[in-house]
Amino acid sequence: MGPQMRVLVQYVRDLSFENPRAPDSLRVDGKPAIDLAVEMNARGRRDDLYEVELKLSVGASIEQQAVFQIELVYGGVFQIAGVAEADMEPFLLIECPRYLFPYAREIISRASSDGGFYPPFQLDPLDFAGIYHARKAQAAQLNQAEPAGEA
Repeated sequence: MGPQMRVLVQYVRDLSFENPRAPDSLRVDGKPAIDLAVEMNARGRRDDLYEVELKLSVGASIEQQAVFQIELVYGGVFQIAGVAEADMEPFLLIECPRYLFPYAREIISRASSDGGFYPPFQLDPLDFAGIYHARKAQAAQLNQAEPAGEA
């Protein structure tokens, strides 16, 4: 039998919406530039469950003036079985965020809509495997760049 995952709870840890130039920002001409940051974190718990959090930060600006800023930390508690220890990190940082993302995407869309933006902002689907592997490669490069310590 392959990997098994149960989502026991999902939650918003933190949600922030800023519309610093309202109401003028609601009448923007053109398409705003979008700055997106994604962070995934996971940790084991004493009860053999895992907490996974997806942090999304979305900023929109026109001509270097902020239109809106949304920050969301969305998490879940997962029960996982049938995953080898060596495969646990990628499972937690790829598969679990992949499950959480549609709900986080809806929260961000709703926040932009509630902030007065029409049409509401819609995050494009994210490639969590690509993000995970790029971050691992970046960490490996940083480790190779550090000079060896002296004894």
